[in-house]
Amino acid sequence: MKSVITCIAATVFAASTLTAAMAQSRPDPARLMEAQGEALKKFSWLDGVWRGSAWTALPNGERHELTQTERIGPLLSGSVKVIEGRGYDKSGKTVFNALGVVSYNVTSGVFNMHSNADGRSGNYVLTPTPDGYFWDVQSGPVTVRYTAVFKDGIWNEVGDLTMPGKPPQRIFEMNLKRIGDSAWPASGAVSPN
Repeated sequence: MKSVITCIAATVFAASTLTAAMAQSRPDPARLMEAQGEALKKFSWLDGVWRGSAWTALPNGERHELTQTERIGPLLSGSVKVIEGRGYDKSGKTVFNALGVVSYNVTSGVFNMHSNADGRSGNYVLTPTPDGYFWDVQSGPVTVRYTAVFKDGIWNEVGDLTMPGKPPQRIFEMNLKRIGDSAWPASGAVSPN
């Protein structure tokens, strides 16, 4: 009986020590979110509602012209940025819809974007530049690099496809103007009552 009590006491001591150690080593969530929000200020120019022209290359090489819109805003106390893009054809029908969530990993110092579009999803490194950003989509030997520049009130973003042994091919371009502020996505939260 004495050995059972000793075993139980040792287990309780080990569990309480482990719990205390985990509590001490766990980063403060408020500080993490504050650091994430501070880092995401590099992308604050994106916040708001945007509209403009865009085109994408079809498989046969033709350009498909679109009216592109974006609505972008912070969520989770500014620790993430949410992006919704819509492309409309000439009749006003939605022919493209994408959702992206940008976050910052405090430990690695890397910006990440989770993207959903055209039935596909992926996680990509988003690299800020002095006047915009870039991110790559890799599929085997093929890479599409999206490069954005914000200059003179215009958000220009291009997509260039590269394959081994071939020159880069432009497959996408958009030129958007900011048309207003937006409380999206933070507004309209469900109340507790």
